Amino acid sequence: MRGGPSVLGIVLAGGEGKRLMPLTADRAKPAVTFGGTYRLVDFVLSNLVNGDILRICVLTQYKSHSLDRHVTTTWRMSSLLGNYVTPVPAQQRLGPRWYLGSADAILQSLNLVHDEQPDYIAVFGADHVYRMDPRLMLKQHIESGAGVTVAGIRVPRADASSFGVISPASDGTSVERFLEKPADPPGLPGDPDRVFASMGNYLFTTKVLVDALHRDAEDPRSVHDMGGSILPMLTERGVAQLYDFDGNHVPGESAREHGYWRDVGTLDSYYEAHMDLIADQPVFSLENRRWPIYTHPGQLPPARFCAGGIASESIVSPGCVIRGQVTRSVLSPGVTVGPGAVVQGSVLHDNVRIGRGAVVRGAVLDKNVDVQPGATIGVNPERDQELYTVSKGGVIALGKGQPVL
Repeated sequence: MRGGPSVLGIVLAGGEGKRLMPLTADRAKPAVTFGGTYRLVDFVLSNLVNGDILRICVLTQYKSHSLDRHVTTTWRMSSLLGNYVTPVPAQQRLGPRWYLGSADAILQSLNLVHDEQPDYIAVFGADHVYRMDPRLMLKQHIESGAGVTVAGIRVPRADASSFGVISPASDGTSVERFLEKPADPPGLPGDPDRVFASMGNYLFTTKVLVDALHRDAEDPRSVHDMGGSILPMLTERGVAQLYDFDGNHVPGESAREHGYWRDVGTLDSYYEAHMDLIADQPVFSLENRRWPIYTHPGQLPPARFCAGGIASESIVSPGCVIRGQVTRSVLSPGVTVGPGAVVQGSVLHDNVRIGRGAVVRGAVLDKNVDVQPGATIGVNPERDQELYTVSKGGVIALGKGQPVL
């Protein structure tokens, strides 16, 4: 921030995303398409940039080519002002090994910190869908004098095993315990059926983080993970604070959207988050001009609806040509829907082709999937189970370029 504290953003974008297969078969999870024209990484980067954190390093590792390309071609900041968003691949700076965990990823990238000499470091995850103003979190962090502030959101206690869980002390802000994916965590005082889940967003005082990373590196028992190692260490030292996401208000948000955050780590959650976008009054809107989500728009003509082409309760991206019927769906750029074809409750990535008379229901189709004329997806459950990936919730997923006959 110009004239204020110096903050370096570090985005952890090396996740493999196994639970999102087949969408992650050929790309890192943060590079997965979302909402038609965006990539998952665009949400965290937009939050940081909108919040005046303008020097950002994106740490990558797993199948990172499409992610690296997206960041370098889309996120071009003002070099005149010294601002940047840059991908940083694993470089084996500390020996012939790749990252052992998220904490080790930052340890191996401390040259970035030494170069910038920031007062504070924002370490954010790369694969969640939400809006957040990090300036409010930074304000609390500075005023509290904490070594680390971790953003938390209330979730049902039954879902706690999927998250790091923050147990606040009696003052409501100091972190008493940090439990990584616990099976049976304690509920909140006065709200025993809910817990504070870590959002994977942390603000560190620089010296505290650097010291913790070096201590962690010397511990042979450590898993070298931010949530599994660094946060418990700093909690034991009494320097960890909770930031309640419910207190974060983003310019331009509606009351309906306030507090929206989705971990899209599974096919079902990924699909459900898309359905959140398309209601008449969406739970999460992509149209907030006061806090935009940025991406590269591409060079494509507007969507075209031909005779017989209809779309309702849907997002239709540039370059699409619609000759059939589309309902409650999200279409990425370049999708074509043939005459008489029906697409219902589906998510179609770039350049998917739906042939004449074909039917696609409740599916996620990765880019370049070609559904042949008269073919069906989501009509015959037994056939779908044999041919495609089907989630626990019944979402049918096809990988990049997978043929449909």
